[in-house]
Amino acid sequence: MSKNQRTLGNKALFHTYFFFRKFPALPYIFKWLLISIIIGGLVGTASAGFLQSLQWATDFRENHLWLIAWLPVAGFLIGLLYYYLGKDVEAGNNLLIDNIHDPKGIIPFKMAPFVYLGTMVTHFFGGSAGREGTALQMAGAIADQLTRPFKLNRNERKILIIAAIAAGFGSVFGTPLAGAVFGLEVFLIGRIRYNAIFPAFASAILADWATNLWNVKHTHYPIDFIPKLEFLPILYSILAGIAFGICAAAFSKIIHWAGSVFKSKIKYPPLRPVIGGTVIALAVLIMGSTRYIGLGVPVIVESFEKQLPFYDFAFKMIFTIVTLSAGFKGGEVTPLFFIGATLGSALSLFIPLPFGLLAGMGFVAVFAGATNTPLACMLMGIELFGAECGVYVAIACVVSYLLSGHNSIYTRQKIGEAKNRRYENQQERSISDFL
Repeated sequence: MSKNQRTLGNKALFHTYFFFRKFPALPYIFKWLLISIIIGGLVGTASAGFLQSLQWATDFRENHLWLIAWLPVAGFLIGLLYYYLGKDVEAGNNLLIDNIHDPKGIIPFKMAPFVYLGTMVTHFFGGSAGREGTALQMAGAIADQLTRPFKLNRNERKILIIAAIAAGFGSVFGTPLAGAVFGLEVFLIGRIRYNAIFPAFASAILADWATNLWNVKHTHYPIDFIPKLEFLPILYSILAGIAFGICAAAFSKIIHWAGSVFKSKIKYPPLRPVIGGTVIALAVLIMGSTRYIGLGVPVIVESFEKQLPFYDFAFKMIFTIVTLSAGFKGGEVTPLFFIGATLGSALSLFIPLPFGLLAGMGFVAVFAGATNTPLACMLMGIELFGAECGVYVAIACVVSYLLSGHNSIYTRQKIGEAKNRRYENQQERSISDFL
């Protein structure tokens, strides 16, 4: 190499060095953009396949209702699968949250196919469950396999799992902004981890885009009329938020209590979903309706179109609690959407706000109270229903979050900032410590 070539090479290295010193965030951005592209593509594709197959399972079940009679047998098979082969991934979403707080071994990849299979069987045979838990667990299991190829350290692995949760949530519901904030907000009540903000948003947006590329359609819920922002509508929104917060706390408390009852009374885990499945199948037979099983999306849509009776939200709560506490797989979030939307629609009988607006407020506010993620739920309301209802949605989410107390469907959430004085000295303790 000639002297001139060496000089040019040294100058290039010199300029590159000072360029990166001037813009120190660039290596971080390039690295996490690459990881986010991989997460987005893989998780978005997985969500698309999951949503398509879930729709097929729902349609097939509704056209062959005799399948519901086999729910206890299906539950037994799910129980056997997890008891003998899946004990290390049985914690589900709580395992993801634990690995954000204290990363240990890489999440086994088998979590993804196990939860997918368990959720599909649950819906195919008529359990009442959601899809968020499955999407998050699939995303976490897939993304955590990138730890070794990218040689991620302990703190980087925390960011990786946050980005995976954001991608899973954003792609399965078609709400990438809410998904990103949910990933940043869900593991620590009252605080947000800002060093993960770029990977969370990039992964959620790219995953949602990938899902859309597969031509997967998400349900939209139009709100026909939104009243002018005045004192009385704001007061009514606060009252509705109180009801949503109480409902969220009740759901969280009862589902944990029911789970403990199943565990204490039935020592052999595979038998728990047999009992739960029998209860659900008999209830469907007695009622002569499949209104409260599966996702319940048609009823959610109905809640935006007319005033629904009060018992709808109560029956869905019972069906979901029995299904999930018995050991069937799926998520709690879509059932919480159902519970909140139908409760909001029913509240229009007493609260003089449009039932569509109350349904939308309940849709996100009960979820906010049950997961302690008010910011994500505000964004979800805006993404799903439009910015015009933003203030009403925000009021309902904040009030529900505060009124739900330190309860959660995720027992491994930790208290970052206490909601009230009673818990001021309990920072960094898990929700499970108070159950």
